[in-house]
Amino acid sequence: MSGMVLNFLIGDAQPRVRFGLRLLLEQQPGWRVAGEAEDAQTLLDHVHGGCPDMVLLDWELPGMPAQELLAAIRQGCPRLWVVFMSGRDELRHPALQAGADVFAYKADPPENLLRLIRELVAEKVNQHTHQEPQVAQQRGSCH
Repeated sequence: MSGMVLNFLIGDAQPRVRFGLRLLLEQQPGWRVAGEAEDAQTLLDHVHGGCPDMVLLDWELPGMPAQELLAAIRQGCPRLWVVFMSGRDELRHPALQAGADVFAYKADPPENLLRLIRELVAEKVNQHTHQEPQVAQQRGSCH
């Protein structure tokens, strides 16, 4: 992962959560927050306007049911890595079943979120390096 720049999009209705996530992520070398969204439409606008590498997405983001939002994200940006987050751990299974790459429980320490993100990135990068070279270069490609 060294030398890799990761662009994140944060989707959460709570400004304090977005602020905390931004601080946490931008303390990591090569990680930057490319945008924030407080509702589903704003999130989709960011996704389709710039297609970040990863979105941290609150399961209960206002404006659209989570499963529909994930489908809309995948339709416009199928390679985008999605981390669903919630303060309700019982949503882990539905989030993963809906197609999230990872589920993060908001009550866990921040280090757990960082570990989950690093593991996801390592897994995805490893998958791409075992495929054709042009696939590895399309990590951030939306279409």
